Amino acid sequence: MKKTLLALVAVLGFAGAASAQDFQFQAGYGGYTQMDASNMAGGANVNTSWGAVTGGFTVRILPGMRVGASYSFSSASYKDNAPGNAYYHSVMFNVMYDYYRRGALTIYSHVGMGVDISHMSTPGYSFNKTYYAYQASPFGAEYNIGSGCNLFGEVGYGAQGLLQVGVRVKL
Repeated sequence: MKKTLLALVAVLGFAGAASAQDFQFQAGYGGYTQMDASNMAGGANVNTSWGAVTGGFTVRILPGMRVGASYSFSSASYKDNAPGNAYYHSVMFNVMYDYYRRGALTIYSHVGMGVDISHMSTPGYSFNKTYYAYQASPFGAEYNIGSGCNLFGEVGYGAQGLLQVGVRVKL
């Protein structure tokens, strides 16, 4: 039964995406993620981190609302008794609400929820840990530079970073 429901949701999602009037792919970079701020390295002290790279898609379902999914990758090194690394894989469902549109500029809010699978490793030992991943960006701006290509920037907190910038391409 569960597999049937998941298959139905997937088919409806793909059918909705195919008929959607606004389907966008996105790629972005965000600095200082939830994983770094919340010390999600299995209790170890983070030594260095570089932010998160995110890829995903959005589909406009209403004139002012978009939904989509994203994948973010981040990593950090830590140094306690033994040096090690943490690799973070976050998959989230996202909702964006456009609250201002004028010409090529769109101002929006973004909320994302999902899961983060963290892989921690030290010489001779490794383990995985799962966390709740989220992104709350009360302010985002998107500017159309032409030919369906939009530059965007968001200020928020979560698995995609405090400040995220990137590009969205409309298909």
